[in-house]
Amino acid sequence: MIRYEEFVLDNGLRVYVHEDHSTPMAAVNLVYNVGSRDEDESRTGFAHLFEHLMFGGSRHIPSYDEPVQKVGGENNAFTSPDITNYYLTLPAENLETALWLESDRMLSLSFDPKVLEVQRKVVIEEFKQRYLNQPYGDLWLKLRPLAYQVHPYRWATIGKDISHIEEATLDDVQAFFFRFYRPNNAVLVVAGAVRLEQVKELVTKWFGSIPAGVPYERSLPREPRQTQARFLETSAQVPLDGLLKAYHMPGRFEEGFFAADLLSDILGRGKSSRLYRHFLKEKPLFNSISASITSSLDPGLLLIRGFLNPGVTLEEADAAVNELLADMAQHGATDEEVEKVKNQSEATLAFSEVELLNRAMNLAFAANAGNAAWVNEDDEKIRRVDAAAIQAAAREVLRPENASTLYYRAEAKATV
Repeated sequence: MIRYEEFVLDNGLRVYVHEDHSTPMAAVNLVYNVGSRDEDESRTGFAHLFEHLMFGGSRHIPSYDEPVQKVGGENNAFTSPDITNYYLTLPAENLETALWLESDRMLSLSFDPKVLEVQRKVVIEEFKQRYLNQPYGDLWLKLRPLAYQVHPYRWATIGKDISHIEEATLDDVQAFFFRFYRPNNAVLVVAGAVRLEQVKELVTKWFGSIPAGVPYERSLPREPRQTQARFLETSAQVPLDGLLKAYHMPGRFEEGFFAADLLSDILGRGKSSRLYRHFLKEKPLFNSISASITSSLDPGLLLIRGFLNPGVTLEEADAAVNELLADMAQHGATDEEVEKVKNQSEATLAFSEVELLNRAMNLAFAANAGNAAWVNEDDEKIRRVDAAAIQAAAREVLRPENASTLYYRAEAKATV
């Protein structure tokens, strides 16, 4: 149970305070309600670019990292399709330093053309290294637009095309900032050895005068129900043939999410999972295979990803996986399988609440998604899932017509 209190500033900034005096530390987590799903299709990659720009200097502070390090703190950030998240931990006695830093870059970035150019190059290099020049690096660039036809999840967080970042102007960057990085589009969580009144005073001092922005009303196209299987084949000089299958499933806080989540665990979590037992031990078609979910706020994907052993064809492997999935939908999971993955999931959830920063993040994510109370409901939702719910999820999610299948063929190396 994560206990918290909350208040809202006049400019719309929502603040949550989680007191824990068993530690001398404080964690500050700031979620901006903007991710790659909020980008213009002709200007993608901006949310991720801002993850970098926010460390490049703000209106009154030329360097973000240096003041954090001077007071014994650590900080980082990440971008997803749904959010941009900034977080730091430091001794609680230095909490005001964290709030001063975060408030200044919420007020305004420096918008130095030199900073934009440096971070543009960093992002372009990251795009090349992680997505273009790495084996299988372009999987998401190909699989997302196959699985999603209308929803902006169809492009990766890094961007749809690197030219969008290459061509970004300072005016583009400023417009994006003042649209999304406003107090009324953010959630701030302060956790650790702090007091509610202390946090109220400091947050009001540092954030209260920042003007609110125009309220962001998200209106994204909902991905229609997939009624026909999709297929794409690609190739590159990679070590092994790869098979990827994506199936639409409910979003993170939607009904049926945990049934689909536990279904993916039964299929591909660990050495006792069905995919591992069938295709690595009993009939070794794959060198590796797993199942996972994207856990996105809007309806996401259940993914099966495997790399084949030499001599096995993609067609053979795909047929075998389809047969296993059909069996799961027809016969469901055993009570033993269900109990095991529920125990694993509950243990993972409990472990995630040990670390102060994780608690701050989880609270911020739930509040940003629509209801801070959701942070304490996952355990009960997991407990309510039974074998019947998992079979129902299998029948709905694993429908053959709900599949988007990618064959990633390994090209033969040219001989001299």
